[in-house]
Amino acid sequence: MSAIILDVLPIFILILIGWVIVRSGLMASNVGDALSEFVFKIAVPLLLFRTIAEADFHGASPFRLWIVYFSGVAITWTAGHIAATRLFNRDERIGVLAGVSSAFANNVFIGLPLVQRTVGDEGLVALSILLAVHLPVMMVAGTVLMEHAERKIAGKSDRSMIYVLRQIAVNLIRNPLVIGLAAGMAVHLSGLTMTATLATVVNQIADIAGPAALISLGMALEKYGVSGNLGIASVTSSLKLLLLPGCVWAVSRLLGLSPEWTAAIVLTSSVPTGVNAWLIANRFGVGHSLAASTISVTTALGAITVSLWAYFLGA
Repeated sequence: MSAIILDVLPIFILILIGWVIVRSGLMASNVGDALSEFVFKIAVPLLLFRTIAEADFHGASPFRLWIVYFSGVAITWTAGHIAATRLFNRDERIGVLAGVSSAFANNVFIGLPLVQRTVGDEGLVALSILLAVHLPVMMVAGTVLMEHAERKIAGKSDRSMIYVLRQIAVNLIRNPLVIGLAAGMAVHLSGLTMTATLATVVNQIADIAGPAALISLGMALEKYGVSGNLGIASVTSSLKLLLLPGCVWAVSRLLGLSPEWTAAIVLTSSVPTGVNAWLIANRFGVGHSLAASTISVTTALGAITVSLWAYFLGA
């Protein structure tokens, strides 16, 4: 267990360092925003590009991995929605946001460095395959459900599904993560190799993606905090840290996923809630405090729960 803690703890120490940097006034929070932009638009896309370009898939199909992960997401999202609307008597919009907050893991900023450190290259391949569809699926589901909830409350008819999907598709095509994954797959399928100089540059930038992502996340936490809704946030946080990885592990065993791929997707499902929950709340102007509180609570408790999941998996 001590060895596992030594693997997991640095992940959260880097987040803490970012938080302390802003909290102490050593740097302004907008510096963290700039670092986050660099991570999201350059460093992580290059890490994904390198991982996919150099991956050995051993002929494995991605569909079992996707079924495993999104089965857990569906169960957890539904549980969060029901808890918000039935247990706490909130409206459908908060129900959708509770589902998002419970099931949207921070796979990029925390999952990638965690899996890289604890599982290794084989785990990164599994996570890259998940990331190829994770953002599109989650953002489409969150946006469509929130659009439907808003119009249901307002008594209006839904906007054309084609219009909504087209809008989301345009955003995804421009998404740096999607571009990095697509470029990596193109190189992988073509059999091309990078020159030594280009490979060195890509490796140097990709290698700082993890630490930079964690520090930038810590610097961003100052803007969230725990701002009310602690009761419902405690429920969504518990679902995120316990139910989601538990469901993913159970379906992994049921479908016979390899130990490395199981460890990778269970660990990444166990990490704190991603900032995408906040982005969806901000986009629709509802549930900011719930999303912020869930992000903060899961991040605060994540070092403990992720260590327990790593111990359970023998990672």
